[in-house]
Amino acid sequence: MSVAVPSIRSTEPRTTRSGGAQAAHAQDYAVLIGQVKESGLLDRRPGSYALRGIVLAALFAVGLALLLTLGRTWWQLLVAAYFAVLCTQVAFLAHDSAHKQIFSSGPRGELVSRVLADLVVGLSYGWWMNKHTRHHANPNTLGRDGDILPGAIVFVPDAEARPSGLRRRLTARQGYFYLPILALAGADLHLSAVNAVLGGEKHPHRLQEGVMIAIRLIGFAALLVLVLGPLLGTVFLLVQVALFGVYMGGTFSLNHTGMRIIGRDEKVDYLRRQVLTSRNISGGLPMEHVMGGLNLQIEHHLFPSMPSANLRRVRPLVRAHCARLGIAYEENRFGTAWGIVLRHIHQVGVRHADPFDCPAARTLRTA
Repeated sequence: MSVAVPSIRSTEPRTTRSGGAQAAHAQDYAVLIGQVKESGLLDRRPGSYALRGIVLAALFAVGLALLLTLGRTWWQLLVAAYFAVLCTQVAFLAHDSAHKQIFSSGPRGELVSRVLADLVVGLSYGWWMNKHTRHHANPNTLGRDGDILPGAIVFVPDAEARPSGLRRRLTARQGYFYLPILALAGADLHLSAVNAVLGGEKHPHRLQEGVMIAIRLIGFAALLVLVLGPLLGTVFLLVQVALFGVYMGGTFSLNHTGMRIIGRDEKVDYLRRQVLTSRNISGGLPMEHVMGGLNLQIEHHLFPSMPSANLRRVRPLVRAHCARLGIAYEENRFGTAWGIVLRHIHQVGVRHADPFDCPAARTLRTA
C-alpha cells in the first residue's frame, strides 16, 4: 500500500527561477538536517558494523565448510544459493562503507569497500563508485543518471533511439522478460568489473583492483571445478551468479523505477529531488535486513553518510517534514512495489517500441 502525502501543489518538482524561491527550498532541507544533527542520528555506529562484519565472516566460513564437505552432490546448488545471498549482503556492506557510514576516514572506508567489492564479491569498486556518485547527485534525471540509460531494459522512452526489427518486438514485451533478465545482471556486473580494469579509460587503483578481481573470479571458479568437478562446478557457478543478479537487481529496481523522472533542464532543490524520485519498502526490521537498509531509500538519499541502522529512526522525522511541506512520500509493500515496477517497465517498453507514439495514443492506450 502506498503511503503518501497528497498535494497537487508539491508532488511535482518545482522549477526554481528566483533567488527567493531557491533560498526557500534550500531552507526546507536546512531545517530537516538541523533536526537530524541534533538527534545524533548521523553519528557512526562502529559496534553495529563490527557485529555485521563478524556475522558475515562466520556465515562465509559455514558456506565454505559446506562446499568442501558435502561432496559432489546436487544438494550443492543450495550452497550456491547461499553464496548468492552472502555476496549480495557483502555488496550492501561495501556500499555502506563507500558512503562513509562506517569510518570517518575516507581512505579507510574506500579501502574496505574495495576489498569487499573486488575480492569478495567480484565487482569493481572504482567503476561502481563513479557510476553511483552520479546517481546520488541526480537520481532519475535524464542525461545525468546512468542508472536509467537504456540497455537490455529501457527505463525511459527516448524518441531519438527507437529500436527496430527484433529489438523493437523484444522491447515492447520487456515487462515479461524483466525477471529473467535480472538473472543475467550478476554476470553483467562481473563483466563490467573486468572491462573496467582492462579498458582504456582512466581507472584509479587499476592494478590493485585487477589482481583482486582475478583472484575472486578465476580463483573461485577453479575451486568449484576442483571440488565439484567440471559439470557440477559450472552449474554451481551459474546458479550462484544468476541468483546474485536477481537479488542485487531486484533490490535496486525497487528503489527508483517508476518514480518521478526529472528532465534535463529542470532545476529541482535537493530535498524534493531526493524524495520524489525514491521509494521506500515497508516491512520493518526483517525487510531492512533483507535489503541491507536500502528499503529506506528516501532517508538514504537524503543522508547518504547516515549508518543504515539509523535510517528507520530518522524516518518519522522525514515523513513529518514532508507532510508539513506537502511533498509526496512514497512507501509501498514489497509486492505492491514489484507490481508498480513491472507495470512501469512494460508501459515504457510499449511506448519506446512504438514509432507512432504520441500523447493522444498514450491516452487511448491507458484509458
